[in-house]
Amino acid sequence: MPPPPISGEIRRAAMKRPALLAVPAVLLLSLSFLLLRPSSSPPLLPSARTTDPGPGHRRRLNVYVADLPRALNHGLLDLYWSLPAADARIPASSDPDHPPPRGHPPYPASPLIRQYSAEYWLLCSLLGPAAPASAVVRVVADWREADVVFVPFFATLSAEMELGWGTTKGAFRRKEGNGDYRRQREVVDRVTAHQAWRRSGGRDHVFVLTDPMAMWHVRAEIAPAILLVVDFGGWYKLDSKSAGGNSSHMIQHTQVSLLKDVIVPYTHLLPTLHLSENMDRPTLLYFKGAKHRHRGGLVREKLWDLMVNEPDVVMEEGFPNATGREQSIKGMRTSEFCLHPAGDTPSSCRLFDAVASLCIPVIVSDDIELPFEGMIDYTEFSIFVSVGNAMRPKWLTNYLRNISKQQKDEFRRNLAGVQHIFEYENSHHSSKDSDPENGAVNHIWKKIHQKLPMIQEAVTREKRKPEGASIPLRCHCT
Repeated sequence: MPPPPISGEIRRAAMKRPALLAVPAVLLLSLSFLLLRPSSSPPLLPSARTTDPGPGHRRRLNVYVADLPRALNHGLLDLYWSLPAADARIPASSDPDHPPPRGHPPYPASPLIRQYSAEYWLLCSLLGPAAPASAVVRVVADWREADVVFVPFFATLSAEMELGWGTTKGAFRRKEGNGDYRRQREVVDRVTAHQAWRRSGGRDHVFVLTDPMAMWHVRAEIAPAILLVVDFGGWYKLDSKSAGGNSSHMIQHTQVSLLKDVIVPYTHLLPTLHLSENMDRPTLLYFKGAKHRHRGGLVREKLWDLMVNEPDVVMEEGFPNATGREQSIKGMRTSEFCLHPAGDTPSSCRLFDAVASLCIPVIVSDDIELPFEGMIDYTEFSIFVSVGNAMRPKWLTNYLRNISKQQKDEFRRNLAGVQHIFEYENSHHSSKDSDPENGAVNHIWKKIHQKLPMIQEAVTREKRKPEGASIPLRCHCT
């Protein structure tokens, strides 16, 4: 049965919440002071009005879910499953969703789309009859009580449907006749017209933009918000226009920043291999994917040519259809190391498939950003190699061969220890193998919680800017 409209769910959820505790006298005095302030000043965010109870008793993140029509989230899933044809970007035989299989999954199984399913699982963690009680996040019915405002738009699914089923090839970047642009425009117009946006200039709003093409036409308008992205690679081209065409390493990001945004993991496409199931790994290094990429992915093509004839190295080109998926499962599970070079953007789903397969990732990307840094240490289960060293003939394979069995075993034990952190589905549905509080969804909410002091500072600084002041082009988080 399709979920009810979001606004009704929020109201019902709020009615079940216990009454607030009595407000301390000091807080009442602070509130009185706020009420006497001129009405033109927006209220402070809740994080500024609440005393931090300490790390051992950290309060939950208060989230208000913006009231958007169902057509912009779960309704898009209905539209997807009603599409009669296969994705135009792949052979019809490679699309597992068209025609729709009986008992199809709630989010598409197509590898082009499933890897970006964070938007679905984050919304599931907030709303619906199956949404679990969480020690991390709490849904509030009043935007004034919220730390952040979650925008429940399936931006990736919207973009992918236009890319795969658009009426005209190459029409995605145009606005006329673009269904995805129409939906983007509706989301921005609705959200920015609300008082919650005006309170903070959007700095406390959360958009899920896991696909590098998501919200392509309106990025400048939502730049002040907290953006959940898999990396910053998809933003380089936009920023380079304002940076005078400088090379990517010199680009000053004016729309994305680690200060305000959150790097989230892709949804892995391969099944999880548990440490107890691990077997011999006769292959030294494995890679499967497209050889030819653009931008930073040109490194991949050079690496391929360097290593394709190396003994104990497997370089396979292919698409993750049913046959390719089985090849990837076998390749990753029988290899000591899995190569992770940049593609069109610095990261890819391949990294999280390697983690799920207990194949030690070898990351060759000077610009990569990774999920949950500060919570986990990637050097405990991954190898990082500079592009310069990787481009030296035989350097990489010699380096990997010199890593001892003891070190590799330790890497693999550490991989097993972090697998659950990158699980989305187990963040929502508890299982014997995973504590849902320790899954990907709640790690994302925790990272957003860490941004609250910086959000409050940005809002406070913005309020004191006089009308007509010239603000230099820079990251909106400051």
